[in-house]
Amino acid sequence: MAGRSMYIPPKFALSESDARAALAHGGLAHLVSHTEDGLRVTPLPVVYDADRHALLGHVARANPHWRAEGAESVAIIPGPDAYISPAFYPTKGETGKVVPTWNYDVLAVHGRLIAHDDVDWVADLVGRLTVEHERGRDDPWQVADAPASFVAGQLRAIVGVELAITAVEGKSKMSQNQPERNRDGVVAGLRRSPRPGDRAVADRVENTEGAPR
Repeated sequence: MAGRSMYIPPKFALSESDARAALAHGGLAHLVSHTEDGLRVTPLPVVYDADRHALLGHVARANPHWRAEGAESVAIIPGPDAYISPAFYPTKGETGKVVPTWNYDVLAVHGRLIAHDDVDWVADLVGRLTVEHERGRDDPWQVADAPASFVAGQLRAIVGVELAITAVEGKSKMSQNQPERNRDGVVAGLRRSPRPGDRAVADRVENTEGAPR
């Protein structure tokens, strides 16, 4: 992987298989492009196209970000995250030498921005995004459920964007630097949390490859 731009200690480097899985999952990305007018930043849902090795999404026509075609860009895709309290660590009572931290997964996808001001391209993308995120629902919504004239108007109000990927960086900070008893304490503490996302991080800590078990 050439040209790392994110600080990733080796123990926190996301495995290649996990990075591929995170890329395929897509989700909400924060697209950042370097332009002559400064940095453009847009949050947008994306889908990964394996054949094109690209992330695809769309922005409002009124958003000038799509006009930054050709710009060097990065899409930052966050994963589960959680605050880690020193109280989770058994070593707190042994030495007191503990501090708060944060556990998280994040993917930084680098590439070149391409704009698609083509209604057919955008319609296909909207269909793909809809199928992806409606999957598993008892009564999944379809684009065809809305009046055709309404859909046509909505499509004219957006422009497609593509990030042609040149590099992918993945970081997974899931307490790999802690001894086993502290990791067990993190899992137990997060499972007691009322925040649903914390339990997702507990699962990640418990199943992270290369963890000191």
